[in-house]
Amino acid sequence: MDEMQLLPNDAATLPSDMDQRSDMDQHDDTLREKCGVFGIFGHPDAAAITALGLHALQHRGQEAAGIVSFDGHRFHSERRLGLVGDTFSRRDVIERLPGTSAVGHTRYSTTGGTILRNVQPLFAELNAGGLAVAHNGNLTNGLTLRRDLVREGAMMQSTTDTEVILHLVAHSKRNHFIDRYIEALRAIEGAYSLVALTNKKLVGARDPLGIRPLVLGELDGCPILASETCALDIIGAKHVRDIEPGEVIVFDDNGTQSHKPFPPMAPRPCIFEYIYFARPDSVVGGRPVYSVRKAMGAQLARESNVEADVVVPVPDSGVPAALGYSQTSGIPYELGIIRNHYVGRTFIQPTQSVRELGVRMKHSANRAAIEGKRIVLIDDSLVRGTTSKKIVKMMRDAGAREVHFRIASPPITHPDYYGIDTPDREGLLAASHTLEEMRDIIGADSLAFLSVDGIYRAMGEPGRDPAHPKFTDHCFTGDYPTPLTDLTQTEAQPRQLSLLAEAS
Repeated sequence: MDEMQLLPNDAATLPSDMDQRSDMDQHDDTLREKCGVFGIFGHPDAAAITALGLHALQHRGQEAAGIVSFDGHRFHSERRLGLVGDTFSRRDVIERLPGTSAVGHTRYSTTGGTILRNVQPLFAELNAGGLAVAHNGNLTNGLTLRRDLVREGAMMQSTTDTEVILHLVAHSKRNHFIDRYIEALRAIEGAYSLVALTNKKLVGARDPLGIRPLVLGELDGCPILASETCALDIIGAKHVRDIEPGEVIVFDDNGTQSHKPFPPMAPRPCIFEYIYFARPDSVVGGRPVYSVRKAMGAQLARESNVEADVVVPVPDSGVPAALGYSQTSGIPYELGIIRNHYVGRTFIQPTQSVRELGVRMKHSANRAAIEGKRIVLIDDSLVRGTTSKKIVKMMRDAGAREVHFRIASPPITHPDYYGIDTPDREGLLAASHTLEEMRDIIGADSLAFLSVDGIYRAMGEPGRDPAHPKFTDHCFTGDYPTPLTDLTQTEAQPRQLSLLAEAS
């Protein structure tokens, strides 16, 4: 039986319930990233390479990070709250993660609080040996499965849906690990990309619709699994291919095996990967993210151009779309807002008056570029509208003559249950207000969104086919591609932490 090495940070005192978001987190207006996963098999520098990969995936989760390695005899774990660089840039930490195989995770919590017992990869000792699992996504039947498992005697050690997968594998009666693992996957619903490590195998799995991304790379002949191609670039690895929707891929000393345990389904990757979550230098589903975001801006200009003097991006997420808008409209592009990249996420804002200045900590007006001018502000999305309102005011205070707001995605009218931390529907500005009401709330001279058909055109499609949509776009359309078992079987909808904290 493989022994799990518990380090002091794993043994910290743990709260008995999920933590609560601060008042600041409940009212700001940035979409929260989901999670990033990484795995490597058979490399002598497995832990160090995994740490580098997690650095590249930091944008996908900034609350906690963890690595589990295997040295041929024992598993070793380091899991910490905070940024990857806060822990895994230290040599002594990497030295406590020996072995030639490792899996890693960087996290933002959409289920379960930001407490150490929820930091992944999660590990369990099973009958056949140790199993570490890292998960990007959200199970829409996780609460239902959890209740059933607890009723049968399972003792849960975390408040995350990922732990359900460990228990399902443990409960399976199948003889071989991969069969037990696949049986567990057949029981879960929702969105997931998983990397798992045993004492013999590295296993990757992607949900049947391919909602969450997962790519295969290779470094020095060793296989790598990662959420995005940017994690391969940072270590000089080759991008081999995307893991296919519904595929379970296994790496061990005998080579590679690919399993397709689910009936074929038309893929529906999450469109928000292209709008916001993926890094601009990544390639998702064969599409360069940067090019797609520029195309969204160009389509936005075709749909809702306005007479103006300069196009100004809301940094950093609005930059590619603003470039596309500028090039298509012919309106000059200017950096009318300068972002401060050195503002920490943990800055204490003790009073309401100081909290209201928070947007100025991250963004400041470039008066020379906007004073006396008619400006077009470009952002990638609008959720509550609180940050947009502050930025419009900032532009007017800096002397902008007119402020026209353009959003390079459709209005967000429905909450997410697949790993994006969104507010309830009443917290979404577009769900309960008309376009004119939204314009008045944020204080702009005009407001326009990219249409749903427009975002499909920017993706290279003729438009959205309602009968066969090619992307998971429920936040705009209400068309959820999987059952929402937890939502329909409980009186209260599943707890979704409030998505809207500022990402650094």
